[in-house]
Amino acid sequence: MATTTSITTSYAGQFAARYVSAALLSADTIEGGGITIKPNVKYKEVLKTVNLDAITKDSTCDFSDTSTLTLAEKVLTPKQLQVNLELCKNDFRSDWEAIEMGYSAFDSLPANFSDYLIGYVAGKVAEKNEQNIWQGADASEGEYDGFTALLAADADVIDVVGTTVTAANVIDELGKVVDAIPSSVYGKEDLYIYVSQNIARAYVRALGGFGANGLGGNGVNNAGTTWYNGGDLAFDGVKLFVCSGMPDNDMVAAQKSNLYFGTSLMEDWQVVKLLDMADLDGSDNVRVVMRFAAGVQIGIGADIVYYT
Repeated sequence: MATTTSITTSYAGQFAARYVSAALLSADTIEGGGITIKPNVKYKEVLKTVNLDAITKDSTCDFSDTSTLTLAEKVLTPKQLQVNLELCKNDFRSDWEAIEMGYSAFDSLPANFSDYLIGYVAGKVAEKNEQNIWQGADASEGEYDGFTALLAADADVIDVVGTTVTAANVIDELGKVVDAIPSSVYGKEDLYIYVSQNIARAYVRALGGFGANGLGGNGVNNAGTTWYNGGDLAFDGVKLFVCSGMPDNDMVAAQKSNLYFGTSLMEDWQVVKLLDMADLDGSDNVRVVMRFAAGVQIGIGADIVYYT
């Protein structure tokens, strides 16, 4: 009789936090340092915003209030989410065995079967979280309102009407975003233009040249379409941040310090469990259970440009 793989451990409590952390914080936008992270938000956190009108006035002999200070607030409320999966061990065992026996080039994956399954699921959670950050909708199952929903609902945000972006028009469309950035924000160290993947690809191709729209014959450094080997991109002195979860043809110009991701990573009630069902119902199934909270919020809408 062939030896069966049985999982005899479960992961919960403090040890589990690293798995939820890996799942949530591995989303491209977060892992790349594109937004401000606020961990340990138990229920909600109030983000204070401050605005001043003209701060200097003509001098007089008397003390006189010189400005109007306007305090406002945004509330960051992470939404409680969960993962309940039932996976057949046999579907994953061959991949794990190949790794453990050295038959796979991916030797960085965990050799322990239970860790392998949790890592697999955590990667899927991270992928979904990246999508939620930008285009999530709170009314949808397993999602919270992403930045696009928040920006569209905020009347203070600077809206730029967009179009389908291609290599032929991407320079002009990026220019519209830069032109709309408030003077008080332009030049800030943490200012980015967050772009969807299709816009990033169009920009890279445009800079490769060979176009009829004035972009140059051989592109950057006369390297043609081979000029780009990864790395940072910028436009008119503003850094670009490529977001895999952003909808096609969308762009957002904002400071990192004005975009927030909140989560309750270290809360006691968070759970990551891997339960082997063999001893319970005789099946070859494994149940994966995760519980966590996540959400996003913007700060000062008037400092953000939204192209869509």
